[in-house]
Amino acid sequence: MMFTATITLIIERLGPKYLRRPASVYIGVVVLTKVLAEKGNSLCTLHGGKYQECRDLAPAQFKLDPNNSDLLYCQRISSTPATRLDVINLQEQLDMRLQQRQARETGICPVRRELFSQCFDELIRQVAINCAERGLLLLRVRDELQMTLRAYQTLYESSVAFGMRKALMAEQGKSELERKLVQLEEDKRDLERQLKETKANAEAAEKKLNEQRQVEEKKHMEEINFLKKTNQQLKAQLEGLIAPKK
Repeated sequence: MMFTATITLIIERLGPKYLRRPASVYIGVVVLTKVLAEKGNSLCTLHGGKYQECRDLAPAQFKLDPNNSDLLYCQRISSTPATRLDVINLQEQLDMRLQQRQARETGICPVRRELFSQCFDELIRQVAINCAERGLLLLRVRDELQMTLRAYQTLYESSVAFGMRKALMAEQGKSELERKLVQLEEDKRDLERQLKETKANAEAAEKKLNEQRQVEEKKHMEEINFLKKTNQQLKAQLEGLIAPKK
């Protein structure tokens, strides 16, 4: 279903693109056919040659659901100049909607940005009615701000993606380092065990060598003492044989 006041070619082309069951309603004419009725299309005209004020109030009679894909609502910008009271009402509406939608007062808040963007668009409309050149200049300022915001958003998303990749790489590197650390600790324990065994073997070999040396030294001293004693005996016998008899 599509509501429109004075439909343009662009709006007419949007119908088949965004509506599941597109149908057109013309000013002052209700086109109902059997085929459309069988498809479940509900057709309605907001006005039939009514005044602009009546056409502006007509959408309020419908409960418009923005999530309803069967409904395409086309609203034209009002050309009525804004008064001081309209500006005050705009400010009050902005404050009320900020409170209703619980927009954050500080930091990044999509809700606050959306509401202030809508408020700025309304201010541009009010200014453009009185002075088209000033309105166009404000429109350029708005577009420049939106382009800057999109650039910052793209940069932020890129930095977040880069940070995520670096975090994943760091996490993978951390896991690899942890595995290497476990392996090195195991190798360290093996080397410490081997060192302990080597020290024990060295101490045992040194102890055995000392014992063997002591045994050899004792045996060597005994042989020396035996040879000295034998030498003394042989010397005494030799002197006895050589000495002259009286």
